[in-house]
Amino acid sequence: MKILVLCYEYPPVGGGGGRMAHNVASALVRRGHSVRVQTVRMPDLPAHEFRDGVDIFRTSGFRRRADFCTVPEMLGYVVTSFLPSLRHLREWKPDIVHAHFAVPTGALALACKVFTGTPYILTAHLGDLPGGNPDQTGGLFRFLNPFIRPIWKNAAGISASSSFAAGLAIKAYDVHPRIILNGISMDGKSGAARPASRPLELVAIGRFNPQKNFPWLIQALGGCDFPWRLSLIGDGAQRADIETAIRTAGIEDRVNLMGWVPERAMREVLARSDVLLMPSTSEGNPVAAIEALKRGVAILGSDIGGLSDLIEDGKNGFAVPLATPDAFRQKLAWLAAHPADFQSMKARSLEIANRFDLEKIAAGFESLLMDSVVRKT
Repeated sequence: MKILVLCYEYPPVGGGGGRMAHNVASALVRRGHSVRVQTVRMPDLPAHEFRDGVDIFRTSGFRRRADFCTVPEMLGYVVTSFLPSLRHLREWKPDIVHAHFAVPTGALALACKVFTGTPYILTAHLGDLPGGNPDQTGGLFRFLNPFIRPIWKNAAGISASSSFAAGLAIKAYDVHPRIILNGISMDGKSGAARPASRPLELVAIGRFNPQKNFPWLIQALGGCDFPWRLSLIGDGAQRADIETAIRTAGIEDRVNLMGWVPERAMREVLARSDVLLMPSTSEGNPVAAIEALKRGVAILGSDIGGLSDLIEDGKNGFAVPLATPDAFRQKLAWLAAHPADFQSMKARSLEIANRFDLEKIAAGFESLLMDSVVRKT
């Protein structure tokens, strides 16, 4: 097949959703398909690039930051990528469009279908869905839902990146997505879980926004009375709040604020870590957590639906309520005090990682794409 991928953020721009778009695109190339990507351009990036077998085209969308995108900037991607997308469709003539994110990318895919008749499949991430991240998008969905529904109804096929996201899509739009989990290459996967460090090596990764709940995490760690160190990877609007929480807790000497780091450096941190901390209020199927599983890292996260595909409670970590920090502290203390059981949890993470093998995931997308092309013909 010839596949045109539309995504409003694509590495090195964006977060886990963009990395997933790249992972799938490159895996489909390895399976014999031709893939082009139409995405956003930032000043330090080329307008055209060929990487990992994927033909990448970038058009300025007025985006100012690689790690954060406002609603007007999302609209900027749709507007500035419309004519380039039409050129791909009319000159390159792809069999199908693969749109990552219903909002805003799905709007561009729908417009392209109206003008050219080319079918599209939609890959939905948590932020696309009412209830997925209510603190940030609840009001927006109440206003935009009448305009969003046609994006879902006109898709030739739909996938959801987690079982939780699939459930929200069914409830909100009466569609039934295939659940195709996010995936990564299992090349370099750890052969065995590394024994736990002393002090315990903790890691947390993500944008510094309310969803990730990092100030709460710092408060929880401040009450831990066993040896530990934290590598905190990320940046964002809550950085000052996090720095204040660290000072208030008196743990400056145990927290390494690393900022955003290249993927290779992130993997190196994970390889020497024992526990990935995810006290999030909402999640989809985060790629960073899959990377942690691949390295034999246990996961201590919140008991939310978006982490249910990643955490087997009591087997490769714990899913705990966030009402107070006490439960979080207690589980960390248990891990520190039970090294043999902790080692078994880390080994179980390595086993769970196989569910997210990119080659299996790519086969699922290939099947969905081919089925959607067949339905068109």
